[in-house]
Amino acid sequence: MEEPNEMSFTELKPRQLDSLVAIWDTGINQRSFEKFYREFILPDDEIDAKSDEQLDNLYANRLRLLPSGVPLPYNAVVRKSIERYVDRGRTTTGEMLSKAKYYFPMIEDALLKYGLPVELRVVPIIESAMNPIALSRAGASGLWQFMARTGKGYGLEVNSLVDERRDPIASTDAACRYMRDLYNIYEDWFLVLAAYNCGPGNVNKAMARVGGDGKKSFWDIYEYLPAETRGYVPAFIGALYAYSYYDKHNIKVGPSPIPLAVDTVSVNRIMHLEQVSSTIDVPLDVLRSLNPQYKENIIPATIKEYTLVLPREMCTTYIEHEDEIMSKDSLYLKEYINPANIEKKRLEQIERNINNTITYTVKKGDTLSGIAGRNRVTVAQLKKWNNLRSDRLSIGQKLKIIK
Repeated sequence: MEEPNEMSFTELKPRQLDSLVAIWDTGINQRSFEKFYREFILPDDEIDAKSDEQLDNLYANRLRLLPSGVPLPYNAVVRKSIERYVDRGRTTTGEMLSKAKYYFPMIEDALLKYGLPVELRVVPIIESAMNPIALSRAGASGLWQFMARTGKGYGLEVNSLVDERRDPIASTDAACRYMRDLYNIYEDWFLVLAAYNCGPGNVNKAMARVGGDGKKSFWDIYEYLPAETRGYVPAFIGALYAYSYYDKHNIKVGPSPIPLAVDTVSVNRIMHLEQVSSTIDVPLDVLRSLNPQYKENIIPATIKEYTLVLPREMCTTYIEHEDEIMSKDSLYLKEYINPANIEKKRLEQIERNINNTITYTVKKGDTLSGIAGRNRVTVAQLKKWNNLRSDRLSIGQKLKIIK
């Protein structure tokens, strides 16, 4: 047996302790990812099914075995979603699951905090492909694809320099509170998912079109929902299946592209991320991946403190070099401080908005609310962009939509 190292923890330098804790924390995350659900998967349950009926039985049985707080029905629509993740999209699924090693632990913590089913962890797979800076054509942003109005309503800061819709921790907390509120309304997780995707208004209108008294299920209102939403619940089941059984489909999940062991430091002065990367050994792209909420790589800590996420092993190093880092503000914040450069950035943003404008041709059966819902904009925005005074539309009419 190898003799233990005689150096005690009290003799280690803080940065050495940081490194040891980082190794321990990374190991916990990795083992957690690899172990989760394993005891619920039959070891001899391999894909050797040949016929459609055999595959249906296989998929349905695997879903039945999952310990889920959300019902997991199986049908032809669900099968298509499963196969999209484990067959045609297997490479993309592997990439998403490698990112999940970093994001899922924080998402699971938040879901458990609010008493929500932990299976909801896969919603960001559907919403953003686990990309915290994803931006939809309608302007929804972040892992959870919040529109600015909804994000602000749940306390997220959204401005020119900070967009907490892109902050994994803040946006996850907001998403959990939003889904909890939706559940208090619908008391059905599939209706919650539908409302999360297309908005409660569209779900309520679908229920009204079904008619009749009594509770409605997602499948009851299925045909009256927007096309994207009809595929949302099956996509949820497909993503959950893929996460649980990826190894049964030979999907390769590589190492996390983001450091698994991280910690935060407080920043109380305006600072550019390059001040950090140019001083201590943390590449700028790593800082960006850990702090995606800072849109221009600037932490605008002028009247309040902000947090900076760092690889855990670098936190002590940051503290030791904090004065040197802060002394570089005039060098790296020159562009931000110069009013001419600020005006240039404003004009560039206007140009991007112009280039992101599309023209939609009204078809039979279209309504303003339907077009707005499909494009994730509001009816008021459609009216403003197109100088409309009423909700009436004509077939063939051209509508401008800013994405």
